[in-house]
Amino acid sequence: MKQNIKSHELRNLYKISTFFLIIILLLGLNRYYSFFASYDMGIFNQIFWNNLHGNFYHSSLASAISTHVTSGESLPLVNDSYLGHHFSPNLLLFLPLYFLFPSPATLVIIQCLLITGAGVVLYFLARQHIEDHIISLLIVVSFYSAIAVFVPTLSNFDNISQLPILVFSLLLCLEKNQWGLVALFSLLLLGVRQEAGLNLFGIGIYLIISRRHWIQGLIMAIFSFIYMILITNVVMPQFTEDVGERFMVDKFGQYLQGNNPSTLGVIWGMLTQPLLVLKELISPVGDTLEYLLGQWLSLGLIPALSPASWIITFFPLLTPLLGQGKSILSLNIRYAMMITPGLFYGTILWWRGQSFGNFYQDLKALKPRKLGARFKKFWLSCIVISLLLGFTSSATELSRAFYFIMPDSFQPLVYVSLPRQWQHSASIYQLLKQIPKDASASATNNIIPHLSGREAIIRLPMIGFFDTNHQPQTVDYIIADLWELERYSVVFTKEKGWLEAIQGLIKEVTEKEEYKIVAQKDKVILLKKTSQ
Repeated sequence: MKQNIKSHELRNLYKISTFFLIIILLLGLNRYYSFFASYDMGIFNQIFWNNLHGNFYHSSLASAISTHVTSGESLPLVNDSYLGHHFSPNLLLFLPLYFLFPSPATLVIIQCLLITGAGVVLYFLARQHIEDHIISLLIVVSFYSAIAVFVPTLSNFDNISQLPILVFSLLLCLEKNQWGLVALFSLLLLGVRQEAGLNLFGIGIYLIISRRHWIQGLIMAIFSFIYMILITNVVMPQFTEDVGERFMVDKFGQYLQGNNPSTLGVIWGMLTQPLLVLKELISPVGDTLEYLLGQWLSLGLIPALSPASWIITFFPLLTPLLGQGKSILSLNIRYAMMITPGLFYGTILWWRGQSFGNFYQDLKALKPRKLGARFKKFWLSCIVISLLLGFTSSATELSRAFYFIMPDSFQPLVYVSLPRQWQHSASIYQLLKQIPKDASASATNNIIPHLSGREAIIRLPMIGFFDTNHQPQTVDYIIADLWELERYSVVFTKEKGWLEAIQGLIKEVTEKEEYKIVAQKDKVILLKKTSQ
């Protein structure tokens, strides 16, 4: 049911999208340039920098958080491959733009453009089913207002930011029966990272159950499943063992039986322990409900009543619902964005009232469009609440995009104004100028992205690494922002631990005359190896 879109309707869409883009660009770039970007931004920038210099997907920063390094068995490797951590060939697509503007700020812009573009494609997807221009615009506003969308967008760059625009583009081409483009976007979706196959698998299962295109759905489901199994069990282990020893054990170790830390081992463990799976699926009950309500909130809770939303998102939802870890059910992290595309497509189908077996007929009385103006008010209220909740969570340590508005803590008060932060940032930039571009370095978390365009960069208090010849080395320069760590150490135990460890390291290496202090300003300290 293709709708004729009028020019004034497109103008409204572009005004909303442009406004969103300007806001997130300003916040994202301010976050980066005022030293609130952190470790993951450094990882991706180093990958892009290495790709640009022919060392494809090498990253000492990714190596530093691998199992062998965190366990103390090894030092970080400058030529460790990120493809063993996450299989993300799509990053090469953005390399020409990075070639023109080689900076972490480019990654901020790319991420903002991807999410903004996803909202535009979502509108055209909605108009394939919904005649009401206002409803379609509200769906776009809901997307931009979703906690699982705009909060990760205001955090570090991540490859998952490609996923919404690719899923929406795939579904739009599917609605138009453009199967060549459907195949193309399916392949691009799989190239985001290995678990993005769950999204394609969910779409395939929906096409099978709804009987819309069950043959194509079967092909999607089979192909995506085989792809995920081959990539995680055959391809990625060629680069590193982390996909099993780190990700499978850390996230799904409760299902593993014996010494088989792999996706196949996890799947077998789930199949043979159904009671454990059921328990993990619903517990903790409060956190699970909070997570689901947060995902549905900006859409006025419609996805909870949409069978299509449940089917398409069921398999991506298994990752947070069946996984373990304190942040697995957080809406603020990038993984939550994997759930959103299916929720929005299911909402679009709900508004149209498309036949889906007897589900829509049975729930006809609950259709929100029957509620008219009253429901739209409720929906707008949900959007506002979603923005407020996202704002408060964005101000915390995961993003701190609103650090100049929202304190990290009220008691004790932990807050920094915009002028004070930029004054402090100027001090850091002055010291960074003294570090040669080809020198190895170790830095505190907030400085890492700005130094990540080099072969060897690691995080303090670590200063040792293996070079390309697998010879142990210590970094040429150490730079530590003690002012930032002191401010947050009164509230956050992580920063307190880093502060104590880094202060102890500086004292040790200067007393042994391994490094000397060459500059310090505003409690930012720069050390240089004495053997140079």
